[in-house]
Amino acid sequence: MRQTTEAGVAIEVRGLRQVFGAQPVLDGIDLDVPGGTTLALLGPSGCGKSTLLKLLAGLLRPDAGRIAFGTQTMADAQTCLPPERRGLGMVFQDYALWPHMTVAGNVSFPLEMGGVARAERKQRVATALARVGLEGMGDLRPSALSGGQQQRVALARAIVAEPRVLLFDEPLSNLDSNLRESLCDELGTLLEQLGTTAVYVTHDQKEAEALAHRIVVLAHGRVEKTTHR
Repeated sequence: MRQTTEAGVAIEVRGLRQVFGAQPVLDGIDLDVPGGTTLALLGPSGCGKSTLLKLLAGLLRPDAGRIAFGTQTMADAQTCLPPERRGLGMVFQDYALWPHMTVAGNVSFPLEMGGVARAERKQRVATALARVGLEGMGDLRPSALSGGQQQRVALARAIVAEPRVLLFDEPLSNLDSNLRESLCDELGTLLEQLGTTAVYVTHDQKEAEALAHRIVVLAHGRVEKTTHR
């Protein structure tokens, strides 16, 4: 488990509820993530952990409850800020890279959308790629990279805009066990260096224990157990 840092924004979730049809997927979720720490959401498929991550990201609007980053409300009965206004980065299971863009183009995209000047974009992309061990590979296409390297590109894209919160949706599950273990260690080191608040969805208890300060086990849309590490 990595050390706690002082950076990052705290996340507070109160009474969060999400219903699909007549079925409650999340039923009164309360969570606290101190700034600069990592929370792992652990549980089997269908327990609601990916839905919770989408609610944190602003990809879904909750049916009830409140989500706050620091003192700012992200979602409640009156408010639901879109993802681009939440100051977050997200890493998906399937990498979600654009094949027609270079590695540098993929990583630069959030900065372009944010109106960052070209010279600064170039510098920040180079820094992000170096942080994830892909220095000098910006001109390659994603198809020229291994699965592990593609996931590193996705991580660089998530951190390049220096987000307040990082969200991970089972980012290592498509990799073989040896590579998954290696990247898990590297990711823990990177999160410690960045000091960013992170929420990490996984079904792998070893990953959760290696990365997280706090592990929340979900079952049937509710918090079954919380472990502080």
